[in-house]
Amino acid sequence: MRPVELVTEVSSALVVRPARTAMTVLGTVLGVAALVATLGMSQTAGGQILARFDELRATEVIVTPKKSGTGDTEVRAPIPWDVEDRLDRLNGVRAAGARATVDVTDADVRATTIRDPQAAPTTPPKIVAASPGLLRAVRGRLSVGRWFDAGHSRRADRVVVLGRAAAQRLGVTRVDRQPAILIGDETYVVIGILDAVQRESDLLGSVIVPAGTANDRYSTGTPERVVIDTAIGAADLIRAQAPIALSPNRPDNLNAQRPAEPEDTRNRVSDDVDMLFVVLGLVSLAIGAVGIANITLVSVLERTGEIGLRRALGATRGEITLQFLAESGATGLMGGVLGTLIGLSVVVVAALIRRWNPIIDASIPLAAPAVGLVVGLIAGIYPAIRAARLQPVDALRST
Repeated sequence: MRPVELVTEVSSALVVRPARTAMTVLGTVLGVAALVATLGMSQTAGGQILARFDELRATEVIVTPKKSGTGDTEVRAPIPWDVEDRLDRLNGVRAAGARATVDVTDADVRATTIRDPQAAPTTPPKIVAASPGLLRAVRGRLSVGRWFDAGHSRRADRVVVLGRAAAQRLGVTRVDRQPAILIGDETYVVIGILDAVQRESDLLGSVIVPAGTANDRYSTGTPERVVIDTAIGAADLIRAQAPIALSPNRPDNLNAQRPAEPEDTRNRVSDDVDMLFVVLGLVSLAIGAVGIANITLVSVLERTGEIGLRRALGATRGEITLQFLAESGATGLMGGVLGTLIGLSVVVVAALIRRWNPIIDASIPLAAPAVGLVVGLIAGIYPAIRAARLQPVDALRST
């Protein structure tokens, strides 16, 4: 059978049964479209994740005091609590806040005045003193209530904001009825619940009190670290200026640094996302291959008479095998082309809806039709072999 004759026969077989051809192609279309869409969304989502990592790293500066001495004689260089007033005036600072861990010795943190003597001892949530600007500096979001302001800190009001995990642990879910918790024997009103942060994730498991309250009640002292959220491109400048603004007389007593490049974390996240979407795409493609195999096999059974006639007229088993493989391959190729177009459209539309930049590897649109062709050929192997094994007499007799 010459190539021209093979193309003619395959075209005729596909055109004669348009509905069946469309249904066969549909399986490959869905599989390839799912594969292209999942790979494209994987790269697009991965790019968004990497961009978020880069943006957070590029806009964060951490200032910590230098320490001198060891053990009980260790001395920490002082940082003032009014970091917002000192740093907000710097060009490029979006927000700044200070924090410190509060030492309450053995004081228990609970949401009820009744102590259960039989209850197993538990580790209380960490208590953190914070300045009013810390919420914006860590890019936090409250689920209910509000964050404390400078007035709460100045008056040393006994109010707290609970991190989400700490609130769940203490059984506090709302603040409209002014719930309170006990730190030792002192009552603190819960005015807000912190739902999420992009920096300083340990705050979600902490009880956060105003800095003025912490100093008044527990003599917390100076901040342990200052978190600064900067504009894009201003981090290096702020890193140089922040120690001077916080300690004009001894700026060398403070360390200002940007977070390390999270290469390993970024790569792991990207690889995990890629693997998840590739597996989903391959499953969809396998379903499409099964559909091609089933419909091609049905076609072989219905065309038994045709196969017998061709064999009786001199067609070899190899030619019969080649014909059915060509039909299934052409079906897979058509499905691959259409599926590629649909998959690319899905990626672009989904990215536009999410306001992301669509990212698609140039090799995907080129390789996806070939994948459809290969899937079609693989799916047609068994039906083609079965067609070639039919004996001419038996095939004609069964018609």
